[in-house]
Amino acid sequence: MLKKLLTGIFVATMVVSLTACGTKNGGEKETENPGNTEVNQEESADKEEKADADKEEKADNSDFKVGVIHIGDPADGAGYSFAHDQGIVAMQAELGLSDNQIIRKNNVSDTDAVAIRTAMEECIEEGAKIIFGTSWGYMDTMEQLAAEYPEVYFSHGSGYKCNGSNFNNYFGRIYQARYLSGIAAGLKTESNKIGYVAAMDIDNSEVTGGINAFAMGVESVNPDAKVYVKVTNTWFDPTLEGQAAEALLDMGCDVIAQHADTAAPQLAAQKRGVWGVGYNSDMTKDAPEAHLTAPIWNWGVYYTKATKEAMDGTWTGENYFGGLAEGFVDISPLSKNVAEGTEEAIEDARKKIVDGYNVFEGEIKDNQGNVVCAEGEKLTDADITGAMNWYYKNVEVK
Repeated sequence: MLKKLLTGIFVATMVVSLTACGTKNGGEKETENPGNTEVNQEESADKEEKADADKEEKADNSDFKVGVIHIGDPADGAGYSFAHDQGIVAMQAELGLSDNQIIRKNNVSDTDAVAIRTAMEECIEEGAKIIFGTSWGYMDTMEQLAAEYPEVYFSHGSGYKCNGSNFNNYFGRIYQARYLSGIAAGLKTESNKIGYVAAMDIDNSEVTGGINAFAMGVESVNPDAKVYVKVTNTWFDPTLEGQAAEALLDMGCDVIAQHADTAAPQLAAQKRGVWGVGYNSDMTKDAPEAHLTAPIWNWGVYYTKATKEAMDGTWTGENYFGGLAEGFVDISPLSKNVAEGTEEAIEDARKKIVDGYNVFEGEIKDNQGNVVCAEGEKLTDADITGAMNWYYKNVEVK
């Protein structure tokens, strides 16, 4: 879904230098005092001590518990909560956590502050040391609980609030993947009418930035196409999502894209014999005759990083904001339904983005004719996620 409006984040890089041994000209490794028994015994003792320390650390982490709050039910098998839970599963496998170390709270409405607090306090009572709140509306409650429980880490998916210690936020450059998916839609449409089911209106920069990036991807391969937006004003409502898609289909749209939590828009597209671009997870299995691709999140990249830091005491409270280059966002595998040449066009664009192309750079005009980015300039992540309250020139709202 994402619900989130995020402001900035940093990706750290680390250079590791080896200083324990040198290399001779022929490539043979030099060793220090190879025949010194006393030194070798000390080295052996050090290794044993380190091994014991590693065992002790693992033992200490055997009771480390992780809480995760979902707005939906991962058992749905597709969409927002499913994608987040796949990230939790990946983290669990990577760090070797048992099933009883993961505490899941499903179907927690992000408009019900009492339900949110109850779910998170239950996680704390059950021993959670870090809690991931996956929906936009969890932000304020997480902020409050972080102040009340300083010994627990609270990590909010999307949003903009943090306290620099035990409360941060995480999100990413999903607009990069949106741009790529727009290429698939622009090459597939025949009516040059592409529908977009949007969770929130122009005031929500996260949703608006995604629409604009998608529309720019469409235009890059099909300047004649337009993107028609229908807003549901909810992050999660399969019925409204399906109804919005139907309205766009009635207008003649032959590709339906979405910033919506469920596969309902893709099912509507398949029922009408047209095409779709999903979101959050690969929805090809849900609508195999319609689906082209979907912008997706690899949430496990962050969940593994954050949980490991919480476990080993290196948590810094910094926010996280990854993109294509970090493997945090991507598109799902192209289906059999894509137009000829789609793969090549997407890979060309992907390479440009990974190499530094911003998507939102150069002269950009909104659909009112205003220049919102000048030639030679580019928008920052903060602009894109926090101040994008305009639609690109080929976007119309219905």
